[in-house]
Amino acid sequence: MKPATPRSARRNASERPIYVLNGPNLNRLGTREPDIYGTTTLAEIEALCHKEAGSRAVVFRQSNSEAELIGWIHEAIDAACAIVINPAAFSFTSIAMLDALKMFEGPIVEVHLSNIHRREAIYHHSLVSPIATAVIAGLGARGYRAAIRAIVEGGTATGR
Repeated sequence: MKPATPRSARRNASERPIYVLNGPNLNRLGTREPDIYGTTTLAEIEALCHKEAGSRAVVFRQSNSEAELIGWIHEAIDAACAIVINPAAFSFTSIAMLDALKMFEGPIVEVHLSNIHRREAIYHHSLVSPIATAVIAGLGARGYRAAIRAIVEGGTATGR
């Protein structure tokens, strides 16, 4: 039996999409606590990601379901060059999501619209941060732009 071809050898990274995954309640951006999260909608963030990526493909998704997000991470393991993830509340609770992300070999950029370290103590410890290649917090929607730019420019060596 022939050994399996590693995922990374199947297609050049620039040919694989960047997965942008968004967790619970982010579908309410624009109206949900605008003093914390701003007034930019998730649709506007999606447009910003596509624009920043230029010719690179972007798969942009949001779910309030932990199981659905984990399924998309599994999909990204086989298809994506990088993951940008705003796990939202799952940042602080989901060991299952952490375990799924640990299987991804490429760069993972964790994004938070607000600075989680300036908020209540319950938001200070992300389970995702220790395995993320980079963490961007407190830049609002611009954090997504920074994450996509870093991936496109190749500035996110996995370091894991």
